[in-house]
Amino acid sequence: MSDSLHSHKPEDASTSKLKPVTQHVHGGHGDACCSSKAATPARVQLSEAPSADARLSSFRIEAMDCPTEQTLIQNKLGKLTGIQQLEFNLINRVLGVTHNLASTAPIIEAIKSLGMQAEPLEQGAAAPAPAPEKKPWWPLALSGVGALLAEVIHFTGAAPNWVVAVIALISILSGGLGTYKKGWIALKNLNLNINALMSIAVTGAILIGQWPEAAMVMFLFTVAELIEAKSLDRARNAISGLMQMTPEQATVLQADGSWVAQEVKTIELGARVRVRPGERIGLDGEVLAGNSTIDQAPITGESLPVEKTVGDKVFAGTINQAGSLEYAVTATANNSTLARIIHAVEQAQGARAPTQRFVDQFSKIYTPAVFIFALAVAVIPPLFMGQLWFDWIYRALVLLVVACPCALVISTPVTIVSGLAAAARKGILVKGGVYLEGGYKLDYLALDKTGTITHGKPVQTDYLSLDPTADATAPAIAAAMAGRSDHPVSRAIANAAVDKQFAPFSVDNFEALGGRGVRGEINGQLYHLGNHRLVEDLGLCSPELEEKLFALEKQGKSVVLLLDRSGPLALFAVADTVKESSREAIRQLHELGIKTLMLTGDNVHTAQAIATQVGIDQAQGDLLPTDKLQAIEALYAKGHRVGMVGDGINDAPALARSEIGFAMAAAGTDTAIETADVALMDDDLRKIPAFIRLSRQTSSILKQNIVLALVIKAIFLGVTFAGLATMWMAVFADMGVSLLVVFNGLRLLRK
Repeated sequence: MSDSLHSHKPEDASTSKLKPVTQHVHGGHGDACCSSKAATPARVQLSEAPSADARLSSFRIEAMDCPTEQTLIQNKLGKLTGIQQLEFNLINRVLGVTHNLASTAPIIEAIKSLGMQAEPLEQGAAAPAPAPEKKPWWPLALSGVGALLAEVIHFTGAAPNWVVAVIALISILSGGLGTYKKGWIALKNLNLNINALMSIAVTGAILIGQWPEAAMVMFLFTVAELIEAKSLDRARNAISGLMQMTPEQATVLQADGSWVAQEVKTIELGARVRVRPGERIGLDGEVLAGNSTIDQAPITGESLPVEKTVGDKVFAGTINQAGSLEYAVTATANNSTLARIIHAVEQAQGARAPTQRFVDQFSKIYTPAVFIFALAVAVIPPLFMGQLWFDWIYRALVLLVVACPCALVISTPVTIVSGLAAAARKGILVKGGVYLEGGYKLDYLALDKTGTITHGKPVQTDYLSLDPTADATAPAIAAAMAGRSDHPVSRAIANAAVDKQFAPFSVDNFEALGGRGVRGEINGQLYHLGNHRLVEDLGLCSPELEEKLFALEKQGKSVVLLLDRSGPLALFAVADTVKESSREAIRQLHELGIKTLMLTGDNVHTAQAIATQVGIDQAQGDLLPTDKLQAIEALYAKGHRVGMVGDGINDAPALARSEIGFAMAAAGTDTAIETADVALMDDDLRKIPAFIRLSRQTSSILKQNIVLALVIKAIFLGVTFAGLATMWMAVFADMGVSLLVVFNGLRLLRK
């Protein structure tokens, strides 16, 4: 049956949306390292283009967990001849180096000179998740006991000052050597991070004879750094934990007919795999045998299990619940839907959101300015105002500690990473912090119809007999003729007859009629099955029939008629049914204050009928892809912030023009995951209001963290100038607010 049975214009599927995004590292820290260089890009091009003999070498660097180390490595390797490009993956602590060196020894030596160890990774090997660093507990305990003992002896005067100094020195060396080492490397590279500032402050306290104070400051800083690292690991590992959902082995059919457990990473495409009830599915595939229900929450965020039978897709990491299944592998372990989700979120974690870019730029100016200001506080009052050197040097050291921008730098990436992880758990794949943070600004949402608001699979909705004498055989004849066509409308009519067990009819001399329908002979009798135009061409239309056709078309249905030589025998109406979730999604969008517009290639009657059913504000029909683009442009011209929902391939111009493009039913679709700004891993439109709510919460927490950090620091700076603050109180103020913003950002991970 021809495409004219649908009165819509074909959409251009040849183009797909692809927005190039320059990836940047986030400021997530494995330890409390605030860098004024946090804006360094994750991919650093050191030459115009890689040479023909260039090769990529990858290294695992356990100590490379924040922008401070990245900056040091970039500056060091940038001086080596033959290094052409650097790629930083701070999440997995992996460095990729594109070079034409004879060996990697110079790279390893250069990194070693920075106090870090580079472990080469095999070519093509997946980067292992960072292992938790195990450190002995006794040095920190010794540091704490020593700091407390130094304070008590100094306060009571129970021993000479040299005893206090020795105890304090033991405390500082046992707990603060790591900080001093990092601080010295940073200072050598002119990088004023928290380790450099803390090293200067503690050294300054020692030089002015404040031994107990210096010991207590270093101990408190080390403890706070440890707590912060543990908190940040939760955000860092929120996505990588998904990898553990895939089993290490799967049961594979062998050539001799036996079933053998085999490592998932060695299983090839096309292999036949069996999964029993209660087991996790190891690889993406297509069901070959069996029926079951599968919990797909790790991939799609669906709360209820999904029925699976022959021909359905299954995904790695999901849980088989009821029956046994056999499936053919459609993607290798490193290319499964779950692996692509994790990779996409890792990249998104490196794309800085607007607030994070602002904070990074602010820190670039703020940190050197604080250092210069502290120097002025230490020098100007004693030199020009007759004040005591001791008092103002001490205040300058306190100011240096409390004014560190650690809380500011760390708050945004933790919040963004937590938001991205929370979205992924809901089956919403966000391709960058810029989209997560920008979602709250949307006030208009444009939606495609087919596959977005509707199921995209037409079904027969109406049957009307037009000739009582043919009522018994008309459905069976129509089903036989429709079964010879692959058009969606024909399939809907054929599928409707499957359960009715009609007697089969053989169709002879079958012929497709371009733009009108089909014809064929059954038992020597000529029949036509086609649209309104075919009826008119045959001269068999009538006012009464026109009235029936118009009434159904007004409801957004496609009408097909069965005719013999004498006239119409029966009428069939086919429509693309609305998803139940669509009505709820539109209602939630309206509650959020977002207006809706449906853009479709279907006829205006269909567009309006569907829009009315689900409660959409406006609908436009008979649109080509360029028309949809113009509709988006018109909304922009009126000052609206517009998102667009489509399938990631069609609707490309409109998706590309929108502020945020949402791809529906992205599970298992490479193109949608690669090209969409936000990919919904199932076809549930309710995930869009969920995304907007998450975006609003993320934006709110980002603002809370910035205000919290600045206000607390401003208050404590005032206390410092009044001479009421001590250095250990400054550590509490600085690290305390850092922990507050980290915990506030982690709230997004709560279910």
